[in-house]
Amino acid sequence: MTILLTIIYVILGICISAIILMQEGNTRGLGSISGMADSYWGRNKGRSMEGNLEKFTKIGTALFLIIALVLNILMK
Repeated sequence: MTILLTIIYVILGICISAIILMQEGNTRGLGSISGMADSYWGRNKGRSMEGNLEKFTKIGTALFLIIALVLNILMK
């Protein structure tokens, strides 16, 4: 059980790292001061590729944390 969870844990860590590196930067420049950053892509971010990457990051990170806690309990 612990070997399988450890393998999943390592693979999940690599996947989370790759997903984070694929995300765009959060800098919007001076357009965010005057409200120009509120474009079609900004309003519909949840349906875009960037929105999906953020969702996968949140879900993957939660799974990573849960598996880390389970592995810590099993190793004692």
